[in-house]
Amino acid sequence: MAIFWHGQFMLPWGCADAYSPRITTRLEAQDLGRGEATSQMRFRSHRLRTAILLALVGMVSLLVCPRQANADDVKGKSDAAANPLQSSSNWAEQVVLGSSSVELNGPWKFHKGDDMRWAQPGFNDSGWASVDLTPPPGSYDPFLGTSGFMPGWTALGNRGYWGFAWYRLQVNVQYDPGLSAGGLEIKMPNDVDDAYQVFVNGQQIGEFGKFGKSGVKTYLSLPRAYALPKEISGGPITVAVRVWMDASTQLTNPDSGGLHGPPILGQAAPIDRMLRLDWDAVTHSQLSRFLELAVLLLAITVCAVLFWLDRKERSYPWLGATCCAIALQLSVSLAGNYTTLLPGWLNFLLMDVVFAPLVISLWILFWAYWFRMGRMVRMHYMVWGFTAALMLTVAMMRAPLYGKLIPVYWLVALAPLAVLLKLLLGSLLLWVAWEGMRKDHAGAWLALPALALVAVSLYQQELLVLHLQLMFFPFGMAVNISQIAVVVSLVIITVLLMRRFLESLKLRQQWESEIDQARQIQQLLIPEAIPTVPGYVLETEYRPAQEVGGDFFQILPDGKGGVLILLGDVTGKGLQAGMQVALIVGVIRTLVESSYEPHVVLEGLNRRLCGRGQSYATCVAMHIDAEGKTTIANAGHIVPYLNGKELTMAGNLPLGLNPSVTFDQVTMQLKHKDRLLVITDGVIEAKNAKNELFGFNRARSISHLPAAFIVKAAEIFGQEDDITVVSISRMSQEKEAEIPSVATPSFKSEVA
Repeated sequence: MAIFWHGQFMLPWGCADAYSPRITTRLEAQDLGRGEATSQMRFRSHRLRTAILLALVGMVSLLVCPRQANADDVKGKSDAAANPLQSSSNWAEQVVLGSSSVELNGPWKFHKGDDMRWAQPGFNDSGWASVDLTPPPGSYDPFLGTSGFMPGWTALGNRGYWGFAWYRLQVNVQYDPGLSAGGLEIKMPNDVDDAYQVFVNGQQIGEFGKFGKSGVKTYLSLPRAYALPKEISGGPITVAVRVWMDASTQLTNPDSGGLHGPPILGQAAPIDRMLRLDWDAVTHSQLSRFLELAVLLLAITVCAVLFWLDRKERSYPWLGATCCAIALQLSVSLAGNYTTLLPGWLNFLLMDVVFAPLVISLWILFWAYWFRMGRMVRMHYMVWGFTAALMLTVAMMRAPLYGKLIPVYWLVALAPLAVLLKLLLGSLLLWVAWEGMRKDHAGAWLALPALALVAVSLYQQELLVLHLQLMFFPFGMAVNISQIAVVVSLVIITVLLMRRFLESLKLRQQWESEIDQARQIQQLLIPEAIPTVPGYVLETEYRPAQEVGGDFFQILPDGKGGVLILLGDVTGKGLQAGMQVALIVGVIRTLVESSYEPHVVLEGLNRRLCGRGQSYATCVAMHIDAEGKTTIANAGHIVPYLNGKELTMAGNLPLGLNPSVTFDQVTMQLKHKDRLLVITDGVIEAKNAKNELFGFNRARSISHLPAAFIVKAAEIFGQEDDITVVSISRMSQEKEAEIPSVATPSFKSEVA
């Protein structure tokens, strides 16, 4: 291979060993399989003949080329204005190709604007600017992490420019197809902003993106190579690249614009192998994202399991939602880096407009729930208000709005507004951290490192603008600081989640122990064995909605052949209601030592319950003597049923509301075969799948049935509250003599 580059001569392969060990090393590194098509002896003979011929051509060129180049330059400058299609510039590179490839570093000719005549080989580009596409040593793509990144035209004196631009390079290729089978191909850089078309000798050989009359459809850059026409097997070649960059691209990368590396020209087989290596490099650069995605899926699983075990901890679902949003953001990024399923504008719309603000807001709400802050409704309004404003502002700075519907000069106001809104969200995050430290000093200090790492991951783009090093390469794998921050913070948060879960589990065990003790106490208060009352049959059924119920009933014989029955319902359910029931039952047993009159008992209960906060209860008290005389007093409870019909009684306040209230009594005679039934509101408020209540009509229609049947009907319909049913029936005269032998087995009491 011999290369003429601005008058400098690099020796051909056959003479490299004798004259330049440095060039030999470079060219051997580029040679990817020189002896693929011939035998060893034939190859050496052919190579020797080629080397001698090229050496002679090279020595003649050393004498002729400088003067010819100077003459051509002078001629080109004088003719450029008169005839733009007349060539006057010398070939920038002389390339001899066998089974190898070479980087076309240039210098290339660069010009802003668009004219399809610029693709023609005879166009005079001597007045264009020169650009060397050799990447600076140690440079890398700030997004992909792949090595070799050339800053774009915005960093080379064309800041603020967007639209079309052209690159041109004239190459003189000496290509011997006999050295290796296959034609010529040109591999484009892996990073180009944003779409491009490739022309060789005025003929388009490929494009990345879709160029149409209505505009240009762009994608995230992917490795691409294009075959030269078969008729081009060597000689003068003009390579022209037409590039389009969206107006919003320069807002996402300060070094955007055009080609970010040199194209590579070579034989098909080496170029195809290089293309596979580029895809391997892309996979290597994205491997950390796959690992981050795996960590996020694991975190989502942990959050789901913890929330299933502890539904009261609100921070678990919010952390799961945050991880889901980050996982979707990564999935969109991976889809853009491997496929052309998503246009570039949609990719940036999802990444920058939707997911970036959404992830910030979800992190803020997670930490707010984690520190158990108050006034969460106000927090939601502030977070989602700022988030919506940030989404709208960033949307106006991204395609397809920016540069079309939104004028470019609006950037002067939109950019500071977006920064302000993002800083406001960041200040909310800091305020949440501060309030958390004030509320739980020790726990907040444990969470502070994770919160700081989250802040770094959320504001990576601002750090990118400052040209800070955000990409690292452990084990040859590209990892940015945001990925490190997210993974490490999730590890810390997972430890904190397990710590909180163990604490809540310990607390739950204590609660369960206390509830079990309360249930045992309540079981002692609810009568397990119904006392025998001569001449009467008693039925009781009790179904609490939770471990500890809020219904209560007492059946207390008066020692004179009669009985006092009380049934009621306290406000609420659970442990608090159970403790209230224990208090009421204790007071009842104290009051009956002095009187079995229903109104006396209710008035005593009312005075004891008043002044105990929001605690109140409904209750009905019935005293039936041996002769069937019945006295009933009611404190806001459901009226009893007599033989399937509601009794007529005056209403009254529940217990615990007014200490001076008095309760009226109703007196009646319970005849033989008469049946009194009392229920709690758990029967009435039973609710089915259609959200229909069991209601008074259904309760009245089955009030003549056994207590067990009534309870079962309410349970099947849909139990919502504690259910208690108590009934007393006066026997017929014929069966009164059989009471000692048959009454006791027929009495029933169930305590859940």
